[in-house]
Formats: sequence, structure tokens, C-alpha cells
Amino acid sequence: MNTYKLLTPGPLTTTDTVKQEMLFDHCTWDDDYKKITQEIRSKLLKLAHVSEDEYTAVLMQGSGTFGVESVITSSVGPEDKLLICANGAYGERMEDIARHAGITYKIYHQAYDKVPSADRVAEILDADPDITHVSMVHSETTSGILNDIESVAKVVKSKGRVMIVDAMSSFGGVDIPVADWGVDFIISSANKCIQGVPGFSFVIAKLDELEKCKGKARSLSLDLYDQWKTMKIDGKWRFTSPTHVVLAFAQALRELEQEGGIEARNRRYTENNKLLIKELKELGIKPYIDETHQGPIITTFYYPEDAHFSFNEMYEYIKERGYAIYPGKVTEADTFRIGNIGEIYQEDILKVAGLIKEFLQGKSGR
Repeated sequence: MNTYKLLTPGPLTTTDTVKQEMLFDHCTWDDDYKKITQEIRSKLLKLAHVSEDEYTAVLMQGSGTFGVESVITSSVGPEDKLLICANGAYGERMEDIARHAGITYKIYHQAYDKVPSADRVAEILDADPDITHVSMVHSETTSGILNDIESVAKVVKSKGRVMIVDAMSSFGGVDIPVADWGVDFIISSANKCIQGVPGFSFVIAKLDELEKCKGKARSLSLDLYDQWKTMKIDGKWRFTSPTHVVLAFAQALRELEQEGGIEARNRRYTENNKLLIKELKELGIKPYIDETHQGPIITTFYYPEDAHFSFNEMYEYIKERGYAIYPGKVTEADTFRIGNIGEIYQEDILKVAGLIKEFLQGKSGR
């Protein structure tokens, strides 16, 4: 049995009690199972601080990218135009989605270590009245930066456009008052901060904007409107759902409540993150993102000066001793990434920092 813990931004290390839920085989047509789906949808709205009168939650089979593609290809019609704010690989993936779907778009590129500017978004919207929708990533795990979606969303709404947020790696771990900030569609995944396992994404959508998606979808299976129309009746998914993943997610939601909700989980993640940065700084390893914009989910670190090792060497050393870390995704520098979400606590952070210290000492011959 694999026993190492994942220091990654999801999939992540889950509890034994979440895993145990997957031992039960459930029928998709069963009323008890459909009730579980409905309970999940209701709890997600509460986490987003929205009411059932204004918003709804739609579960979508597949990874987080399936959810993002579902929203973009279902909401941006042939007469519409999308502005993509990108400062990492996942913002750039939205461009790939738009290109594949034949969606008219404009992309606002920002450096990977800087947040997209609300003022710049306002300028772009004023200069291009054809833009109808704006999309942006909240926690960009390419670097670990936490983008200011609140400021951007408020600009977008003041200009009368639709706001789409990829909150894949932040929802459930960072508090997001969706309605107050003016977000129309927000997307996340089962295997992120709610600490379930991979298998479905979910979309929290403003009802009046979701209604406008009718007939716009460019895909049968990713049609967000049709998925909602079926699911809202009694919790039945249109096509075969990942039953084991749904049961695990329901348990993960219960455990989030038991921990103390998003506030408590954010506190744990933030404390993990600050301790990690402190411990690695003592080893001469500096974070890529400045303290102001560093998110609590995952951190990108520069290699230490005079580094004489490959990532794979360090990865294997740490993995053999109980932890898995992530390679860097920033192209202009040698970096690696360490996540601190999931069932990870300060003792784990101290252990992995100690392993990195041992590894570096071994490489230097000291």
C-alpha cells in the first residue's frame, strides 16, 4: 500500500474516513443517492454565501478543466466575446478552451508573479464594447499566487459584463462571498480544498445567467444548462455519475464542517504555508511570489544558490521518506512547488523541511 503523503494542490491527501465511503457501491437511480447529490448542492451554496433564490450548484462529471470548459462553452455564445485574464498556465488553458471551441476572445497577459489589474481590466472593457464575459483564475497554482478576483469582479459588474472565476484550488480553503463580489459563475473540483477525491467538478452559477445558457452549449456532455435542468428535479445526473466520488465528497463536506468550516481550514492552510516559507528560508530557499500575493494553497520556491541537483533527485529522496512534492511550472527560473492543503499539518511541514535540509546537506557533502 502506498503510504506517502501528497504535498500537492490536488489530488491531495484525504482522511481514511473519506476513503472508506468509497467502499459502498451505490445505484445512480436510487432515491437515497439522489438525495445525497441534492444535499451536496445545498451545502455548496452555503459555502459560497449565496441563496437558492439567486444561485444554484451544478455538479459535472470529470476533472476541474471539464467544469471550466463547461462554463465557458455553455455561457459564451456565438455573438459574445470573452476576455481572459491570465497570469499562469490555468489562465492560459482558458485560452486553449476558447480556441478549440471557436469562441471569440481577447487575452490580457500578466507576468506570472503579478496579479491582473482591475484598472487594466476596466480599460480593456471600455475600449472593447464587444466583450461580454470575463474569466480569471483565483488561486493560480502555476506559481501559488492568489489573484484579486474581488476587485476585478466588481469592475466587471460595474461595466455590465459576466464574471467567470476558476476557483479550483481555493474554494473551500479561502472564503469567497460569491454574490457580494459579483461573481456569476465559479468553478471548483471535488479533490481540492474540500478534500474529496478526483471525479467531478462543480459550478455555482447565478440563476439568471445560467438561464441564458440555454441552447448555447458547444458540447452535449458539457452542456451546463441541460445538466442543471436534469439535476434540479431530484438530483439525478444526466449521464453516469462517479458514485464513489460523490459519497466521498459528501463525507468530506461533513469533515469540513467538523473542522470549523472554511475559516478554520483557511487558518490551518495559512499556518502551514507560513511555517513552510519560514523553514525553507532558513535553508536559503526563497519563495517566487512576494508575501503580499502569496496564496495559502501552494508555494513556488527558487532552487537555492549553487544548486547541483535535479528535481527528480530531490523528489525521489523525499518520496522514499513519505512525501510527494511538485515540479516547478514557471518557465523563466529553476523552481519547485510544495502544497500544504489536504490532511497536512504543521508536523508534516516540519518533517518535509527537515528532509529537504538532509538532502541538500547530502548533495553538498557536509
